[in-house]
Amino acid sequence: MMLVNFTYEKVQQVTKKTVDVTSMQEQDWQQLLSPEAFHVCRQKGTERPFSGRYDQHFATGVYGCHCCGKPLFSSASKFNAGCGWPSFDSKLGEIDEHQDYSHGMIRMEVTCSHCQAHLGHVFDDGPTATGLRYCINSVALDFEAD
Repeated sequence: MMLVNFTYEKVQQVTKKTVDVTSMQEQDWQQLLSPEAFHVCRQKGTERPFSGRYDQHFATGVYGCHCCGKPLFSSASKFNAGCGWPSFDSKLGEIDEHQDYSHGMIRMEVTCSHCQAHLGHVFDDGPTATGLRYCINSVALDFEAD
């Protein structure tokens, strides 16, 4: 697959509507995503705390995977954890969980079950009845208002 010279909007349209993201190679993702999105979503990086566009975003709608568009979280489950990343107490879409032993910690990584994009981590210290805090990178999300 060779996709170059697209605007960001065109890349999003192509990625979500016509490309089988489950068969894409890393070099394809690198051409389609911004450098920051590629680093976070494909190389399991993280954005700086308090820098993401959705950290303090509380509009009503659905947060979907930036790479494939699948719905992941509802705004109804979003809360301000004060950690610097968007936080949710429950998932809307299918998210896979994997043990993450990087950086000398034991954490539970969460990825999109459709395209395997790294989203962030889930912790069991959430303040709501679920007890969960999905701590997600803004760059791994897109938002669609109701």
